[in-house]
Amino acid sequence: MRIIPVLDVMHGEVVRGVGGRRQEYRPLVSRLTPSSRPLDVANALASHFGCRELYVADLDAIGGGEPAWPLYAALHEQGFRLWVDAGIRRPTRAGQLADAGIESIVAGLETIQGPTELAEMAQILGERLVFSLDLYQGEPLGDRDAWQRQGAENIAAEAVRLGVRRLLVLDLARVGCAGGTGTRELCARLCAQHSQVSVSAGGGVRHHGDLDELRNCGVQAILVASALHDGRLGRNDFLSVSREP
Repeated sequence: MRIIPVLDVMHGEVVRGVGGRRQEYRPLVSRLTPSSRPLDVANALASHFGCRELYVADLDAIGGGEPAWPLYAALHEQGFRLWVDAGIRRPTRAGQLADAGIESIVAGLETIQGPTELAEMAQILGERLVFSLDLYQGEPLGDRDAWQRQGAENIAAEAVRLGVRRLLVLDLARVGCAGGTGTRELCARLCAQHSQVSVSAGGGVRHHGDLDELRNCGVQAILVASALHDGRLGRNDFLSVSREP
């Protein structure tokens, strides 16, 4: 299992995500660095934890703006491998991210137009595609009608049927709240039902116990932000759990 540190980026700064209420996000305050500049935060994470793989939530792009292309390039130049959620809605944007060398391209349920677009992305990107099952308090986000008002588990099954081989389970209400992920049982069922799929999880990780619970469910990667910056997870926790490819 791997821990993937998260950079929530808005207006050129890393911000502290809290409960998915993006209008309330403020520049990051971290024990690791006095800076909230993305490159500074990325290098501080690498220095403290030895990580070279990062998840970038490009909140401006998720909100409909242009992706932060210069930031992606700068992080690549520093030797980081990236997962990027840039709020893709159509396959054309996914193709642009692929052309930019993004290793893992995240298509979020919150923003993607629907199953047809997801199937096309899966065909184009293969295992570079990560389908994020975006939830809020356990309920699916995005265009529910496009998915025939299905629940989270059925949407995940449909994504797998369409060719997705990497799933991310993310409850935005849990982000930055240190209340636990709240998705352990769902992750366990998805891992059991779709053995050919890599399942990741994020949002609400508090301490090492949460990491162990998710690993025992079969989760292969865990997104973490606040627990790293607050000191609730240290280098020993990171190294004892995380195994990068």
